[in-house]
Amino acid sequence: MIKVPLISNTSFIIRQLPTPTAFVDTNYNIVQTSDKWTSIFNENEESNKSNSLFAVFPNLSHKWKMVLENCFKGNPQPMGIHKTIDTKGQDIWFEWTNAPWYDANENIVGAIIQLNNITDAVNNELELNKKELLLQQQTEITKIGRWEFNMEDNQLFWCTTTKSIHEVSPDFKPNIETALFYYKEGHSRNTISMALFEAQDKGKPWSNLKLQIITATGKEKWVMAGGKPIYNKGKMVGLIGTFQDIHEQVEADIKIINNEKLLRTLIDNLPVNVYIKDTESRKVLINKAECEYLGVNDPKEILGKNDFELYPSESAEKSRAEDLRVMKTLKPVIAKETVNTRLDGKQTSFLSSKIPLLNGKGIAYGLVGISLDISKLKEKEKELRNIINIASVQNKKLLNFAHIVSHNLRSHSANFSMLLNFLESEKDEDEKKSIVAMLTKASNNLLETLDNLNEVVSINTNTNIEIKEISLNEKVEDACQNLSPFILDNKATLENKIPENFIVKSVPAYLDSILTNFITNAVKYKHPNRDSYVSLSAEKKGNYAILTIKDNGLGIDLDKYGEKLFGMYKTFHDHTDARGIGLYLTKNQIDAMNGKVEVTSKVGKGTEFKIFFNEKN
Repeated sequence: MIKVPLISNTSFIIRQLPTPTAFVDTNYNIVQTSDKWTSIFNENEESNKSNSLFAVFPNLSHKWKMVLENCFKGNPQPMGIHKTIDTKGQDIWFEWTNAPWYDANENIVGAIIQLNNITDAVNNELELNKKELLLQQQTEITKIGRWEFNMEDNQLFWCTTTKSIHEVSPDFKPNIETALFYYKEGHSRNTISMALFEAQDKGKPWSNLKLQIITATGKEKWVMAGGKPIYNKGKMVGLIGTFQDIHEQVEADIKIINNEKLLRTLIDNLPVNVYIKDTESRKVLINKAECEYLGVNDPKEILGKNDFELYPSESAEKSRAEDLRVMKTLKPVIAKETVNTRLDGKQTSFLSSKIPLLNGKGIAYGLVGISLDISKLKEKEKELRNIINIASVQNKKLLNFAHIVSHNLRSHSANFSMLLNFLESEKDEDEKKSIVAMLTKASNNLLETLDNLNEVVSINTNTNIEIKEISLNEKVEDACQNLSPFILDNKATLENKIPENFIVKSVPAYLDSILTNFITNAVKYKHPNRDSYVSLSAEKKGNYAILTIKDNGLGIDLDKYGEKLFGMYKTFHDHTDARGIGLYLTKNQIDAMNGKVEVTSKVGKGTEFKIFFNEKN
C-alpha cells in the first residue's frame, strides 16, 4: 500500500523517483510526475496537473480506463505496452504498471503509474523477427534449409525447407540415424557418415559436399550439405548445418557438360580444321584436324599462340589483317581459297571461312575459323586439266591423222584407178610396160605411206613404253658413228659438248630416232655457201634434262611455217629427199614421254632445237 499525502511538500520526493512515475486522480488527470517522466515527455508540472492522461496520450487504449477504474477500486491489473516518441523524436516502448494511490486516511484517491523502458528488448525482438523473416525468405528463394542436432538429448531438428527437400510431411520428426538413410547408398552415404564422424570426433566442419539423396517419395536429388560443431563453454553440445537443393543446377551442369562433350566430339571428328581466336588472334580452341596440320599431339602446345608464332611472318601478317577486318566490319569470310605456309615450309591449299563471335552488345570478342584442306583436290584438278589438255591434243592429233589418212589414201587410190584405166585402154606394149612401172612405184609409195602411218599409230597407242636412264653422251656418239658415211659425204662437222656423265630418262628406241632425225635434218638442210656445222649440248633445268641441237644451215621461216613445223608431210625446203615425216614422228615420240620441244631459227643463219626430257617420268 502506497500512501502519498496530497500536499506539495512531498513533490520533491516524487520528482526524485528513479523511474518515470505519474500520479493520476480518479478523473484521470495527471497530478504529479517524476523528473524522469518529465524529461521523457517534456511536460511541465502546471500542465500535468490540469491535463487528462488520455488527453496527453491520445493513442492510449481506452481499455486502460477500465484497468484504472479497477485500480481505483483497489484491484490493480497490468496495463500493457505502449509506444511513444521522446523529445528527440525517437520511438520508445514502455511497459505500464499501476497501483492504487492512498491518502493519509488510506482512502484511494487515484492511481500511481510507473513506466519500465523496454525499448531495447522490443527492438531486439523486432530485429530478431525481421531476421527470422528474412532468413525464411532466403531459405525459400535459395532452397537452403537448416538443421540442428542436440547431442545432449539426441534430438535432430529440420526446418520446413529441409523437410520439403526430403519430401516428408511438415510434422515429420527426424532422428540422426534415419536421416543418414536418405542419402543414396554408396559414395553419398559413406561421405556424409565420415563427415559426421569427424565432426563429432575431431570437431572438423564440412561444407559444399555435393551428394545424392533418395527422397521419401523415391526421387533422386542432388543436394549440397554443410555442417559444423557448436560449443558451450568449450564443450561440444551439438551440430548445426545447411542443406540445399541443387538438383536443377547439377542436372543443368551435367547437361551442359554432356553438350560440351558432344560438341567437342563433333568438332574433333569433323574433316575440317576448326579453331577459335581471341581479339589478339591467339588461338583459344583447336580441334584434332588443326593439331594434325600443325604437327602437335596436345592442343596445349598451340593454345595461347598467335599466327606470328605458328607461321612465317608474311603469312601471319596477311592472316592478322584479315582477322582484324572480320572483327571490325563483322562481315564473315566464306569459302575463300587460300594457301597456308607452315614454319617448315610446307604449303597447303584451303577453303577458309572466318566468322566473327559477338557478345551481347554486338561487339566481336573473337572469331571462329573453319578450313577445308583441298590440296588433294587441287592436285586432282591439275591432273584433270592435264588429262583434258592431253585429250585435247590427242583429239587434234586424231583429227589431223584422219585428214592425213583420208587425203593420202584417197590420193593413192585415185592414182591407182587412173593408171589402171590407162593400162586397160592402152594397146602399145611399151606404154603398158611404162604404166606397169608407174603402178609398181605407186604401190611402193602406198606401202611407205602405210608404214609411216603405222609408225605414228604405234607411238600414240603404245601405253607400255619402258623409260630408262640413258647416258646421252654415249647415245650421241653411237648416232654419229652410225651416220658417219652420211656426215662425211656432206662434209659436216659435229661437236659433242655433252658431259660424259649426263643422264636422261627416255625410251632407248625413241632417243635413237630423235638423235638420228635431228642430226640428219641439221646436215641435210645445210647452207649451200658453207660447210655444215652441228653442235650438241645438254643441261639440267627444273624437272627437265634439255638437249640442244644447233646448226648453221638454211634456217626456217617460223613466222610462215611455225604452226606447221611438226605436221605430217610438211616440208619447208626444195630438197629432193624431203618427205615431211621425220619431225612429225619425232614430235610424237617426245610427247609420248611427257616431254616437249622448242625451236628458234633465222632464215639463212641456222636453227636451234631444244628437246626437253621429263625427269619425273
